Amino acid sequence: MSRLFGTDGVRGRANADLTPELALAVAVAAAHTLAETDRSHRPLAVVGRDTRASGEMLEAAVVAGLTSAGANVVRVGVLPTPAVAFLTAEAKADLGVVLSASHNPMPDNGIKLFAAGGHKLPDEIELQIEAAVEANATTAWDRPIGAGIGRVHDLLDGADHYVQHLVGAVPHRLDGIKVVVDCANGAAAEVAPVAYREAGAEVVAIHAEPDGLNINDDCGSNHIEALREAVVEHGAHLGIAHDGDADRIVAVTADGDEVDGDQVMAILALAMRDAGTLTQDTLVATVMSNLGLRLAMSAQGIRLIETKVGDRYVLEELRASGLALGGEQSGHIVMPAHATTGDGVLTGLHLMARMAATGRPLAELASVVTRLPQVLINVPVGDRTVGAAAPAVRAEVERAEAELGETGRVLLRPSGTEPLVRVMVEAATEQTARSVAERIAELVRTASPAGV
Repeated sequence: MSRLFGTDGVRGRANADLTPELALAVAVAAAHTLAETDRSHRPLAVVGRDTRASGEMLEAAVVAGLTSAGANVVRVGVLPTPAVAFLTAEAKADLGVVLSASHNPMPDNGIKLFAAGGHKLPDEIELQIEAAVEANATTAWDRPIGAGIGRVHDLLDGADHYVQHLVGAVPHRLDGIKVVVDCANGAAAEVAPVAYREAGAEVVAIHAEPDGLNINDDCGSNHIEALREAVVEHGAHLGIAHDGDADRIVAVTADGDEVDGDQVMAILALAMRDAGTLTQDTLVATVMSNLGLRLAMSAQGIRLIETKVGDRYVLEELRASGLALGGEQSGHIVMPAHATTGDGVLTGLHLMARMAATGRPLAELASVVTRLPQVLINVPVGDRTVGAAAPAVRAEVERAEAELGETGRVLLRPSGTEPLVRVMVEAATEQTARSVAERIAELVRTASPAGV
């Protein structure tokens, strides 16, 4: 059986790769793996989704799988992924399920799972669920009957409860801040404008009319052109773009310049340090964060810990070390005091709170990070392990690192899901970064040609 779980759950084209049958099987396996099995305890699951039309179909399959395994289900409807994680913890549920493919186009969908407490799953639990899916495909599971079958209930005020939680976590009122929010025609369409307004901001919402088919369609965090135009047109102080399930954020300044996750992390790290809430004066980021973030944090006396790519690895480090802030360059920002996973709306609230508290524009706050030019080349290979580990490749990487010194770096990373080796180089100039990246990429191609 091929690996089911990717970087963030099970994902594929709805009704082709990700079928209702597979969704049902994953739900059954998750219930058996994550829920208590003693007879004195009836397992409880919280299920939510984004706005994709296929989410209705897949939600039905997931609910059927969970109830057939004896779990009660609370359906919360269309809500951001972090809202489902929050409600999973609040309900003391055994697991949470979100039907979403995040920033992917509409034909895709996915299944994201949370354990008790609203926490993402470690690798070993995902492997157990995959093994259970495979086992259930060949042998019938123990199905309850009669009163043993799970029941389904709808939670109608989940969005209100989540918004109250978000607004209660804001360290400073947002009065005087005007923001344009791009809701990606996704799960943020209802809650983000309401949360920002209740916290005091003047809000202009765009792409907030989901119809099941227009999620992420030339809008949201992957397509910020319309947001840039709207910010300038409305004379807003900033713009915020969410992705389809609202677990991340991309911001733009009053002039329409992009502010990425690295810059947002730096702004929040300094705000929390000043407030005395940045535990151990430490920030957690992945190896893909720009070297400019590390240099900026070092200059401010803040330590940076790096993890593997994926916000769940950031989460694992935050939990293991008891730290207060982490995230990814892509805009997944995690604040464990308020959320168990990346939360784009929570991040937007805290970003605007820093602007309101300091009276400084976003462009000035973001200037603490000077982003180094970064070049990423995805190299198709026959064997990604061979391509990355070949002696000639390693020798060239060492030469390049010596050449760049403290003004740059090289990251060589085999893809976890595709026959690719990702070559990323940062340097003082775009020309240097591209030259070094192309040099290494050519050696990777030679070491393991694609199709061989």
